[in-house]
Amino acid sequence: MTAHSIKNFDELATTPNRKIALEIIETGLDAINTQKIIESAVSVVGNILFVKGKPFNLTKYNKIKVVGFGKSSCEAALALEKILGSRIDKGAVIGLSKVGTKYIETFAGTHPRPSEMNIEAGKKIYEIVDNSDKRDLIVVIVSGGGSALLCYPESEANQGIKLYDASLKSDETIIEMNIVRKHLSLLKGGGLAKIAYPATIIGLIFSDVPGDVFEDVASGPTYKDKTTVADAQKIIDENNLGKFELIKTPKEDKYFDKVYNFVLVSNKTAVKAMEKKAEEFGLGANIISTELYDETNRALDKIFAAKKNNSVILAAGEPRIVVKKGGGKGGRNLHMGLEVLKNKMIKADNDSVFISFASDGMDNSDAAGAIVDKKTIEKVEKLNLNVSDYLERSDSYNFFQKSGDMIMTGATGANVSDLMILLTKK
Repeated sequence: MTAHSIKNFDELATTPNRKIALEIIETGLDAINTQKIIESAVSVVGNILFVKGKPFNLTKYNKIKVVGFGKSSCEAALALEKILGSRIDKGAVIGLSKVGTKYIETFAGTHPRPSEMNIEAGKKIYEIVDNSDKRDLIVVIVSGGGSALLCYPESEANQGIKLYDASLKSDETIIEMNIVRKHLSLLKGGGLAKIAYPATIIGLIFSDVPGDVFEDVASGPTYKDKTTVADAQKIIDENNLGKFELIKTPKEDKYFDKVYNFVLVSNKTAVKAMEKKAEEFGLGANIISTELYDETNRALDKIFAAKKNNSVILAAGEPRIVVKKGGGKGGRNLHMGLEVLKNKMIKADNDSVFISFASDGMDNSDAAGAIVDKKTIEKVEKLNLNVSDYLERSDSYNFFQKSGDMIMTGATGANVSDLMILLTKK
């Protein structure tokens, strides 16, 4: 029996087209598996550490330290320990759940709102990095979700909560939000590189940011920041986000002379794997975008405008929703599934299947997303569910829980943005 990364695969795969769509999704998830990504990019031969082919002579360093933050960081730390072992002097990473590491302390933080645990881990990471010299090598795991999980000092956590809550009611993009975050933190926006100076830094980047703006992953702790306090203040003012105490980010080149950032994975990794799998099924594949930031309805219009028979339309990004009325449960992906039903983008007499899902497996809930097709429409009609009512209350989770169409993976240990698929096969 095949082991599925989608826990309820068999319950969902009730039609041939559903089964194909779900298998394509699982191929995408397998391509971004954190342990496999580390194993393919990092190795040690003798005293030489190779990262994507670049050698680092370990005899030049007295200590190797590992720090990390984001949804992939704990899994990545576990994989790094298998490669570096006792060469690691100390380390600390924060993700969503602890793992059984020996040399690296792991913390289970909260996301998207930071908590005391985030601050505790941030302090530990700060202390490890701060106490470094030119004979230290610091491996920094930078992954999606790190902007919320990495917090130091405590004032950043308090302002981070305020910023997140305000952003729910604005049209602010994730890149704009991260510009503000960089100017609230001692560690983000290149702050970690400054604190670590003059140590050598290897940044392992697991990108969740649509497009190739890798300096925005986890708000760029190992990248020189190109933005200013004025840029952050402009975003705050234009979006009516409130009042924040902003700080400058380091601009001196010397702090980044010995920083080597390696992008190991992004949403393109997942989408390319999904494209290949679709072609194996004899379906034409069309990647329309890997940087969808549009409002959800506009994003869906772009996806469905490309629809063709016997084809798979693929997209990735973080479409925006504005929460007009609270009280419900669910994230962007479940919300998009509801929008498809409301706007009748899939009808009861066709064979299209639409899925939007969070690559980290957690769409602001314990569900990754939802599958929508004519079977969904039949169940909605039978249960007499009011799509507009659930949309108005931002309660997509409870809607799809009733219809039985939620995709459950659990936390995947990966995070490369949201992924979308529209399959049409006669």
